[in-house]
Amino acid sequence: MKKLPLLLLPAASVVLALLPARLQAETKEVRAAQQYGLSYLALMLMENDHLVEAKAKEMGLGDIKCTWAKLGGPGAMNDALLSGGLDFGTGGVPSLITLWSKTHKTPLNVKSIGALNSMPNILCTNNAAVKTVQDFTDKDKIAVTTVKVSTQALLLQMAAAQAFGQDKYQQLDSFTVSMSHPDSMAALLGGKSEITAHFASPPYQSRELATPGIHAVIDSYDILGGPATFNVVWCTSKFRDENPKTYAAFLAAYKEATERINKDKRAAAELYLKMSNSKESLDEIIQIISDPRTEFTLTPLQTMKTATFMQKVGRIPEAPASWKDLFFPELHALPGS
Repeated sequence: MKKLPLLLLPAASVVLALLPARLQAETKEVRAAQQYGLSYLALMLMENDHLVEAKAKEMGLGDIKCTWAKLGGPGAMNDALLSGGLDFGTGGVPSLITLWSKTHKTPLNVKSIGALNSMPNILCTNNAAVKTVQDFTDKDKIAVTTVKVSTQALLLQMAAAQAFGQDKYQQLDSFTVSMSHPDSMAALLGGKSEITAHFASPPYQSRELATPGIHAVIDSYDILGGPATFNVVWCTSKFRDENPKTYAAFLAAYKEATERINKDKRAAAELYLKMSNSKESLDEIIQIISDPRTEFTLTPLQTMKTATFMQKVGRIPEAPASWKDLFFPELHALPGS
């Protein structure tokens, strides 16, 4: 094949050709983080079975190390990602949109490598007087993972806007407190703390709703108008550009983990119980991940509804033009996207 002149080569190829070989070496350690709950099952499988390391070796990267941190909310995770202390972060759609807004005009340019799942989040309460979000009073305390920032906090604002009017979207913010899902569940089930409600995620909401005296007020699918992405995985464009093979290995591991969950839900449930020390039974976990409203998929759903709301209330200066702005190109052709 005839060689192209250097000037006709793609820009990326020219850059690589001019860089010293030592500068082209990819990272030997991938630093990833996850939060608590069943929604992070694919990442737990990746961690337990060392899938990133295996895919990296298959792609000729040799031995790399993948370390995993466990964090209770998006605040610390986002700070670590932006400061360079973390390569892959995870969390809800609002956190992704916030990071995209802060970085899309910079070299960091945070985007998602794919959704983790679509699953409903349920606002649970032990206050019998609360039937709708309009019934909460200043005597109630609603636990969310991070006040005003987390997925549940934003969902609560969206629910308030729908119930009280757009200009009163913060009507319930003064009732919220920051707590991890495990701590929130313990407080709600204990019934002796100030916590009277928890905007929960699986499996915590299932255990709460199985407890006498606790009922559902509203869920995320009600608020967003149908099935919607709960969690996503993200990284900076800088990391992806500097480590294309490592990025590809992480994405391949991510896809395989998702496929394995859908292929064998029992094995996936057993792994979750092993890694989380959760108190649910195996049958309970299988039932949750087999729920027809729950899907483990990389395909994003309803993300622009959240982005539009965040722009409308001033959380971000401008909304992305399309959901594709929030996700790397590998996602753009997925069925359902």
